[in-house]
Amino acid sequence: MINKIFLMAISIFFVQFFSNHSLAVEPDEILHDQKQELRARNISKNIRCMICQNQSIDESNAPLAKDLRILIRNKIKDGDKDEEIYKFLTDRYGDFILLKPPLKLTTLALWFLPFIFFAIGIFIVFFHNKKSKKI
Repeated sequence: MINKIFLMAISIFFVQFFSNHSLAVEPDEILHDQKQELRARNISKNIRCMICQNQSIDESNAPLAKDLRILIRNKIKDGDKDEEIYKFLTDRYGDFILLKPPLKLTTLALWFLPFIFFAIGIFIVFFHNKKSKKI
């Protein structure tokens, strides 16, 4: 019985591990030139899927992600530089499309609010514990 449970747990682990690490790039999207394909993959890993929002377009199976992967590959074929491709995408979709948005005046809240909320949470827990010890 224990062996059966252990075997099921191991098989579930492997299925989850390999399903999360498989990429969504389809064979018809892959470029013939290895250097161009590597550039396309690096750019795709830094672009957020607008449908999934927590995955890169390199990992996503969404139709929009596929369209963006194809668009990136076409721009690379046309000779665009990485910076030009990122600029095109951010002009079209905003900084949200980048998985690592730049530190700008418009993204300050995105970068610093988590630290502020963390500090407030620590203060509340500390203050609450101080109050409860007086009782």
